[in-house]
Amino acid sequence: MRRPINEAIVSDTPATVVARTKNSDGIWRVVAIILILSGLAFLINYGAGALAAITADSAVKGKEYQALFLTNGQVYFGKLSHTDSSYVKLTNIYYLQVQQSVQPSSSASSSAANQQVSLAKLGGELHGPEDAMYVSRAQVLFWENLKTDGKVTQAINNYQSSNK
Repeated sequence: MRRPINEAIVSDTPATVVARTKNSDGIWRVVAIILILSGLAFLINYGAGALAAITADSAVKGKEYQALFLTNGQVYFGKLSHTDSSYVKLTNIYYLQVQQSVQPSSSASSSAANQQVSLAKLGGELHGPEDAMYVSRAQVLFWENLKTDGKVTQAINNYQSSNK
């Protein structure tokens, strides 16, 4: 028995459409899962560093001074602020300067006694830097909030009051 042509087309079409829809739904699900997993991997990788930076930045006491210790042994004092995930900003900068006496010393112990450590304000150097420094977070070993009654903070306050 022969079926009419129209009946064959109508009866075959829904099965074909359903089969194609099931295949395309599966492909879109795989694409969606891959995108979600990629997004999660990015957030975990980037978010951990950003979260650590945000947490550390929230511990900075904005009205107080901080000591910034770098991996090369240098220490700077100033107001620390967050710039981005790669850099921190230090303003109102001071650093320790060791001054040695020009008199020759006879022993190692007396040479230590001839050294004087003073606090110097950044900006008076030969190259004339501005009073802002951007430091790579990779170069920061650690930082500390300074107490208002500490020797460094007192020296900074004395410098500022005498140089107004």
